[in-house]
Amino acid sequence: MRRHPRRGEAGREVSGPSKSSKASEVPTARGAEVGRRIGVGLMYGLWKPRVLGSWKVPATGPVILAVNHSHNIDGPMVIGVAPRASHFLVKKEAFIGPLAPAMRALGQVEVDRSTADRTAITHALGVLASGGVLGIFPEGSRGDGDFASLRAGLAYFAVRSGAPVVPVAVLGSSDRRGRLIKGLPPLRSRVDVVFGDPFVAGDGTGRRTRTALDEATVHIQKQLTAHLENARRLTGRQENAGRPAER
Repeated sequence: MRRHPRRGEAGREVSGPSKSSKASEVPTARGAEVGRRIGVGLMYGLWKPRVLGSWKVPATGPVILAVNHSHNIDGPMVIGVAPRASHFLVKKEAFIGPLAPAMRALGQVEVDRSTADRTAITHALGVLASGGVLGIFPEGSRGDGDFASLRAGLAYFAVRSGAPVVPVAVLGSSDRRGRLIKGLPPLRSRVDVVFGDPFVAGDGTGRRTRTALDEATVHIQKQLTAHLENARRLTGRQENAGRPAER
């Protein structure tokens, strides 16, 4: 099921953060870089990431990382292994207690998935306008991680900004539950992260109509699905395709 921004959202300019926005809520490149360094230590310290194709991520300029999502560590894993610091769109439910200010300080973008969150939209577009890397889970929520159902948010940001989309497949994060911590993959187990070739989602006209978003979403889904299939072949994980993730 594809979901769209509210009527008019795709067709008008989104202004920068209002003067009333708290400075701590605006994602910064410095914060994202600190988050990346923390992610490097945690992800390589707790698991054994195998990273393929990271050189395909453009070294400069705005980029959107479109990541499949089957486990809660998928975002931190990509943050830790990606060649550039990244700002992920993260559901507001994850911003709880002491984690909330820490996540904002590390450059992550809080988003309310129940509505067209204009603050999140503005901050995400600001990341891209400044030449940064925006991470998105196109499926909207954790599931089988097969890109079977995409929301229109990715298409909107890609068409609106013109930034190339890099598909990212995280494989192995949900195959087994750990013995010590049931909610995490087994410690020191291998998790594969495969980056794909960047592509442009729009048709080059700059149209942001509902039809244009529909067309871009279909194009994106084809690209992401093809990348996931290729990533499974490269990593030898075809046997896990379609297997229900352990909860």
